[in-house]
Amino acid sequence: MIIMCPHCGGLNRIPDEKLNQSPSCGKCKQSLLTDTPIEMTGDQLLRAIEKTDQPIVVDFWAPWCGPCKMFAPTFAQAAQQLKSQAKLVKINTEVEQQIAAKFNIRSIPTLAIFKNGKEIARQSGAMPLPSFVQWVQQSL
Repeated sequence: MIIMCPHCGGLNRIPDEKLNQSPSCGKCKQSLLTDTPIEMTGDQLLRAIEKTDQPIVVDFWAPWCGPCKMFAPTFAQAAQQLKSQAKLVKINTEVEQQIAAKFNIRSIPTLAIFKNGKEIARQSGAMPLPSFVQWVQQSL
């Protein structure tokens, strides 16, 4: 599996059997699997979707959005539970308006899952933690 380092952006090939062994980046030596969501720019997200094999769960949000603020702790908790299964990413749609338009984001929060370069699932609105984790796992 090819995984993008959340720290330096380097691409790393990791055998599936080593995903549960806390792999580190060959370039910067930091952990490849983080248990917190990663803030990305639109360009970083596109690169991650196109170049990596690791599923990416994206929270398209805005700082003025009440439901987005309420969902943020749930998304962070899910990152801890799903760290070996998917990379959880946050995209601020106020800052990254072009990427929001590219993915046709009409309401926020919008949650999308990308795998092998394609969007495989989408959900509008916040969810409780168990439902969110179940939705991600069933989609993968």
